[in-house]
Amino acid sequence: MELGTRLRAGLLDWMMRQMNDLRPEALAGAEGEVLEVGFGTGLNLPLYPPGVKRVVGLDPNSADGLRVLEERVRAAPFAVERCALRADGALPFDAGRFDTIVTTWTLCSIPDTHRALDEMRRVLKPGGRYLFIEHGRAPTEGTARWQDRVNPLWRRLTGGCNLNRPIDALVEEGGFELEGLERFRHTGPGILAHMVRGMAQAS
Repeated sequence: MELGTRLRAGLLDWMMRQMNDLRPEALAGAEGEVLEVGFGTGLNLPLYPPGVKRVVGLDPNSADGLRVLEERVRAAPFAVERCALRADGALPFDAGRFDTIVTTWTLCSIPDTHRALDEMRRVLKPGGRYLFIEHGRAPTEGTARWQDRVNPLWRRLTGGCNLNRPIDALVEEGGFELEGLERFRHTGPGILAHMVRGMAQAS
């Protein structure tokens, strides 16, 4: 891994660790074979419940070679497979392969969320669960307006992250039926702190 890539991956790992306290509840319903879209540096691996048998991690920006990632993969009590692929392309998996699909702070940065969610729904087993925790559009009008103003610059600075996506609406438009949804404000600036945690099934 080149030095610049390693530094960026290390910085991202440090930033995303600040949300580690929010992960366990989002992952609690995972079981069987899991497709994790937006695998990053493997921060979810130590937090999956015992029912998980295998994790396939999908991410277009490979962090292979980053020490902390390799340590998390080695320590995982289940098989881990990594794929350097975009989520909004044609996924190379059979329909109905996965018991669970997981995204954690991922839908904000996928260019074509509708295509990605269509593919996620295709590869999820009938009765399987889609588990997610994401940041998104604030419920208060004033903060949402600021998200809209700041978003073009923010997206350029962060490599495609969007502040203002209506996550629950996107999930439903993607053909999923929400079984549970929790909105809450985390710490930090309001334009970044509005979270949505949920569980859905293919409708």
